[in-house]
Amino acid sequence: MKRNYKMRKSLNNLITISGSKATRPTPVFTRCTKNVPYPLLLLAAFLILSTSISAQTALNLQECLRIGLENNYDLQIIRNEELISNNNVTLGNAGFLPEVSLNSGYSLRGNNSDQFPAEGDETIESRSANTGTLDAGVNLNWTLFEGFRVQTNYQRLQELQTIGELNTRLSVESLIANLTAEYYNYVQQQIRLGNLQYAVSLSKERLRIVEARYQVGSLSRLDLQQARVYFNADSSLLIQQYEILNSSRIRLNELMGVDVDQLFIAEDTTIRFDTSLSKGELYDRAMEHNTMLLLTEKNRTLSELDLKTLQSRNYPYLRLNGGYGFTHYNYNSGSLDRQRTWGPTAGLTLGFTLFDGFNRKREQRNARITIQNRELEIDRYKLALESDFANMWMAYQNNIELTNLELESLENAELNYEIAMERYKIGDLSGLELREAQNSLLEAEQRLLTAQYNTKLYEISLAQISGLVDRYLK
Repeated sequence: MKRNYKMRKSLNNLITISGSKATRPTPVFTRCTKNVPYPLLLLAAFLILSTSISAQTALNLQECLRIGLENNYDLQIIRNEELISNNNVTLGNAGFLPEVSLNSGYSLRGNNSDQFPAEGDETIESRSANTGTLDAGVNLNWTLFEGFRVQTNYQRLQELQTIGELNTRLSVESLIANLTAEYYNYVQQQIRLGNLQYAVSLSKERLRIVEARYQVGSLSRLDLQQARVYFNADSSLLIQQYEILNSSRIRLNELMGVDVDQLFIAEDTTIRFDTSLSKGELYDRAMEHNTMLLLTEKNRTLSELDLKTLQSRNYPYLRLNGGYGFTHYNYNSGSLDRQRTWGPTAGLTLGFTLFDGFNRKREQRNARITIQNRELEIDRYKLALESDFANMWMAYQNNIELTNLELESLENAELNYEIAMERYKIGDLSGLELREAQNSLLEAEQRLLTAQYNTKLYEISLAQISGLVDRYLK
């Protein structure tokens, strides 16, 4: 019955999944007596769940991350938004290039007139003097200078492109971190499933002993009923654990962007964490490569460019206008039947806003205040980043120590249960005391598992804020 938890073996060594022989007793739910049918129901549920698990494919963390990066819907949306930012970085969108338009049209005008001579002669009437006009032309409009507004706009588009890339990077990092955390939660739940199976096997063995002693009259019916209650309680916990495991699997499928009903098990059967992380290296990377910090700095850059755009209104503007036109007239009265005109046009417009109600000064003052706020936001985020890093690092170190402590506690709980079981077999220990020893063992297993998982979560968080979360892809 001795088990070694210093080095966790694969889940297939903890519970029967693939059909191989388990090191722990395999729990088989049997009806204790004809008067207690509940274990038979547990047996049916257990067999169904065990069968579904045995047919599942095993996926490791890297495979889950690869699927998620390809299929996650939120990531696909943010990547499309990045493409939009990339498409917007053009000279034309910035205003460097002229605007050329083509236009044409036809109009018909009907003229009716009465002319009254000054000398009182007879009124001259003109009716249905229609004129048809056909126009066609090419026009060019080009802003040659507008106080460096065009150049600033181009820089702004480039910064927005970079922000789009950073937003995609942030989403990728978030997905990797969330998916990795959920993957190891799934591993945790699989290990806990094995622990509960083992607990059921212990309760089953105890029930067998109690039934045998009850038959020879050495134990009371109360002892038998108590053993049945413990067995059923442990069996219920096992069934509930299948539900918890299934919920984690559904969440993983959602993050990977696949059918939530897809069945698989985690290939990893232990929760390992890196105890060689360097605090100084992680801190330096966090202050230089943290994606949210970089985005905050880019927001300040955009505010500075907004100010430059406003300052362009302090300069005059120069615009070039040109074109080529053609006009054809049709007359049904007068001395002319038709008339055509064509030729180029060109011109320059130089302008300057002398007074706009002090709006320029007001807007520029507000823009400078916005820049100050962006700088304060950077300082605030740096301080928050330092605080988060310090808390995460302390929690990470504490949970490593806690894991070592819980490992020692588990070894003691295992030994304690072995002694208790030996004493129980010879009648030197009550059933209640044996149950306490069993509960202590199960609780020690869970505490160790929780400490390992929490340590992994803090490791993931440290990697994420330091820009190193992509390490889980390798």
